[in-house]
Amino acid sequence: MIVPIASNILIIERKIRMAGVSSMLLFFLFVILISQVSAQLSVTCDYSKVGNYTANSTYNTNLNTLLSTLSSNTEINYGFYNFSHGQSPDRVNAIGLCRGDVEPDKCRSCLNYARSNLTQDCPNQKEAIIHFDNCMLRYSNRTIFGQVENFPGLYMWNLKNATDVDEFNQVLANLMRNLKGVAASGDSRRKYATDDQTSGNFETIYGLVQCTPDLSETQCNDCLDGTISEIPTCCNDKVGGRVIRPSCNIRYEVYRFYEQTTVLDPEIPPSSPAPPPFADTSPEPEESGNTIVIVISIVVPTVVVVLLICLCLYLRRRKARKNLVVKENDVEDEIKIAESLQFNFNTIQVATEDFSDSNKLGQGGFGAVYRGRLSTGQMIAVKRLSRDSGQGDTEFKNEVLLVAKLQHRNLVRLLGFCLERNERLLVYEFVPNKSLDYFIFDPNMKAQLDWNSRYKIIRGIARGLLYLHEDSRLRIIHRDLKASNILLDEEMSPKIADFGMARLVLVDQTQTNTSRIVGTYGYMAPEYAMHGQFSVKSDVFSFGVLVLEILSGQKNSGFHHGENVEDLLSFAWRSWKEGTAINIVDPSLNNNSRNEMMRCIHIGLLCVQENLADRPTMATIMLMLNSYSLSLPIPAKPAFYMNSRTGSLPDMQSWEYNSRETGSSESIIKSAQESENEASITELYAR
Repeated sequence: MIVPIASNILIIERKIRMAGVSSMLLFFLFVILISQVSAQLSVTCDYSKVGNYTANSTYNTNLNTLLSTLSSNTEINYGFYNFSHGQSPDRVNAIGLCRGDVEPDKCRSCLNYARSNLTQDCPNQKEAIIHFDNCMLRYSNRTIFGQVENFPGLYMWNLKNATDVDEFNQVLANLMRNLKGVAASGDSRRKYATDDQTSGNFETIYGLVQCTPDLSETQCNDCLDGTISEIPTCCNDKVGGRVIRPSCNIRYEVYRFYEQTTVLDPEIPPSSPAPPPFADTSPEPEESGNTIVIVISIVVPTVVVVLLICLCLYLRRRKARKNLVVKENDVEDEIKIAESLQFNFNTIQVATEDFSDSNKLGQGGFGAVYRGRLSTGQMIAVKRLSRDSGQGDTEFKNEVLLVAKLQHRNLVRLLGFCLERNERLLVYEFVPNKSLDYFIFDPNMKAQLDWNSRYKIIRGIARGLLYLHEDSRLRIIHRDLKASNILLDEEMSPKIADFGMARLVLVDQTQTNTSRIVGTYGYMAPEYAMHGQFSVKSDVFSFGVLVLEILSGQKNSGFHHGENVEDLLSFAWRSWKEGTAINIVDPSLNNNSRNEMMRCIHIGLLCVQENLADRPTMATIMLMLNSYSLSLPIPAKPAFYMNSRTGSLPDMQSWEYNSRETGSSESIIKSAQESENEASITELYAR
């Protein structure tokens, strides 16, 4: 329930009770109030890190003025509002967009409610965006008009799977392609399209696409292309799904979820028909008094248009000069950043005592790591990269500059680099408590990690991977996620290391092939180990192995159960089928948190499934870890499974491990096919 609605209802309830009105009237008032507002989907504050404003500041005044008058223009009946207020640097830009089937009055009501919620949920934020089912509202102090904005975004999908997946996906692709063309080439006031197509088994798919009208046809087309390409990631084989971005959004379902598109007034009034050839067009005597009026009505607009064209050309040239200055400043800023990150070789040599063995922390596939202390007293970790890399110095420096901009509490922070004397050195923050493998695989040290600590580590790793995959400026696939690459800080919080060694993948690229396979066998997904195909789902596989190792306190390559030694994935899968999955858990842990342990085993097995399409994304995994009421799908056989025993899969729906924390008696494990058509999971992603 949306908090502002709840507070309004409580106020109404108090007044009704004071007046002695029946509870039935209270129910009808509740229904009326809810019906006036569409469902809130998400709200994101300060997603571009532009900062805060102070109360009673000029920006605060401009924001309140703009938002309070945004939808007051009753002449706008096409559901798109884009206005600005104030002068730089306190200028506020805002965009309001309603769905194309929403009536003007309901559109303004939705935007007004969005304005109220947005200022409450994002106080003192210079930038924010809120999505409702019927409308979207966003504001910022930076330029947002006429620009394609992809982040932050939102995934939602129906829980039900399509019956004939191949045919369903083909019909859906055709529908989305047709709708994209219609919306992109649509009216300059509305870029919106809906339609439906029926598959061979008589199942109708209804689709909707929309762009903000300030985009050009090419921009709208590109935005929808990127959004449609997210369908396999968010909603693979589902009968319904939504991908929402600030500049465009799409939705499809097997039921009609939209109304008839509202009709717009003609954009240009129809002109009078031309007179027939050779007709006498001279004015009648009684019309001669109107000749001057006609001349003025033609000449004045012409002069105004010419003046406007001249003004636009002048402003365009002025803006071009300004952009040139901005670009020059950006280059200067990049140079300053590069200089601040570049370490002198002598400085690092002194800090590490000439890379002495006593300061050596470890040796990895990319090179050795040394502890060091700068003259300021700051502790650092220095990675001395192997010299056989084929990467040029300029390319190496550019990638370091990109990685250095990635900041997250669950990533080891890159402080800088050194390119001298044919050396390539990376300087990281020093993390004092060594790596995760130092604790969980040591019979004595693992006692320091109780279940709460291990669960905290699992969630921290998941947050870090989600940032790399979806929330950072780049999409980064780690490719070597393992226990030794998880460092622990003073509070035993995890920090993913060596993510800068991974290949940087373009934002819209989900899978790539490579002839150079790097990583650690046992953690590597089958499609990567055998065919060199890596994707975000490769990291998900490694995460699943890591979760099972953290739970069991044993390495994947040799799980000891009594006198038997077995592969961890094989043992976990066999135990799961036999209903004895709790046997995976480290005996040093107590069973007070059995539900969490069982849920983590379930998630781990979902991550290591052989088919990469069946593995969840990190965003879905975070939902699974944070929501005990969310039903999890049944896992399939993991990759590299060694079938040492025979046996059939029991009735999985007979299993229950209820969460005491939520007080729910509903089974966590149930088939997704039992869900209602309208049921959906929401997956937030942002950059």
